[in-house]
Amino acid sequence: MDEQKLIQQHLANERTYLAWIRTSIALVGVGFLATTVHMTALPDAGDVGNKLAILVSIVSLFLGIMTIVGATINYYQTRRNINESRFASSHRIIAYMTTVALLLVVLVSAYLLFV
Repeated sequence: MDEQKLIQQHLANERTYLAWIRTSIALVGVGFLATTVHMTALPDAGDVGNKLAILVSIVSLFLGIMTIVGATINYYQTRRNINESRFASSHRIIAYMTTVALLLVVLVSAYLLFV
């Protein structure tokens, strides 16, 4: 493979990794936002509201950490595949992020319904 194309593929892999890191930071931010808004705007939301706000925060933090772990694994697998001139579809990470997005939508919706 041409060295210039190899360099471009590695740089694209690094940009993709950094995009996943930004996504994980946004996921963690959703959790902090949920807790902050809940505690400042709705301090008397009741026990269910408090528990749901905490659940959204914990799940968002966990999903953010798991996204970092998954992105790092994906980065190194892609790096190896580039060096070995192989292609592997990223269907697992797409399925993961679809699940993450749906889970957060369900949690935030449940929070909004019960508060």
